[in-house]
Amino acid sequence: MKALICPLNWGLGHASRCIPIIKRLKQEGWKVVVMADGHPLQLLQQEFQGIATIEYPSYSIYYSASDAQLGTMLRQSPKIIRHIVREHRYLKKLQRQENFDLIISDNRFGLWHKRTKSVYITHQLMIKMPKRFRFIEPIVWLVHRFFINRYDECWIPDVAGSDNLSGDLSHRYPLPNRAKFIGALSRFDVPEDKKTCRQYDIAIVLSGPEPQRSMFERKMIEMYKNSPKKTILLQGLPQKEIQQSIVGNISVYSHLETGEMSAILTGVEKIICRSGYSSIMDLATLNCLHKAEFHPTPGQTEQEYLATFHNKFFIF
Repeated sequence: MKALICPLNWGLGHASRCIPIIKRLKQEGWKVVVMADGHPLQLLQQEFQGIATIEYPSYSIYYSASDAQLGTMLRQSPKIIRHIVREHRYLKKLQRQENFDLIISDNRFGLWHKRTKSVYITHQLMIKMPKRFRFIEPIVWLVHRFFINRYDECWIPDVAGSDNLSGDLSHRYPLPNRAKFIGALSRFDVPEDKKTCRQYDIAIVLSGPEPQRSMFERKMIEMYKNSPKKTILLQGLPQKEIQQSIVGNISVYSHLETGEMSAILTGVEKIICRSGYSSIMDLATLNCLHKAEFHPTPGQTEQEYLATFHNKFFIF
């Protein structure tokens, strides 16, 4: 049995939450092939040495440097639509060659196949709009549902009850017919007697598309380089060799492997990060959500909502 796993390249979150799925498939004897690009591809190659990969570009989404993202997203929409059409055509050609038994797409709209079981992963059935455009949320929900319905199943990485992590994003509107909650997905294991590193007081974890990722990095370095608190900053830039530097009282790492990162996050007093959903699932899995100080990407309505939903919206 052969499975194709296709995470969206929008930061590392979509790739990192595919890690437990890949682990499960490999444990069950599946041959797994990853189709991705950029840092998500590098992350999965590091996590699974020797895994078969296909480098195929995602949507090349970028953020605005301003506090408003809607206009930037709208300007990119024709390019995204063209790419959805291209990736769907590419998948049909690839399937004739590879004959996959299962295709799993994490938020990539075009990777479904009529004759192969196709699964779509999303926590964001409802896409939050800026306040003055809330009236079009039901329309955006219907458009998203159109794409979801191309797939055989929709997996929602959350739970159905009130003790959930995503709030309105997956609970406000009726679920698609073939949707189901599968529980939180995290690259980390539940900490029982796991190793804990108490070398640092504060961990700053960066993620997301440019230029906002680099802007956040510069701001955090300026704020904490002279802090008496010993700080580690993880850039979220997977590479073959981990890059390390020191800036004042901050230890800067390009990336850490999963076990090391888990030990650091469970050992620090405070974790500063974006309020991306994968980060929230990771912190919840590590029982570290109470340590979080969330800085939503400016203008990113989903992150602003999630930070508010978890009562951890931090404003500079």
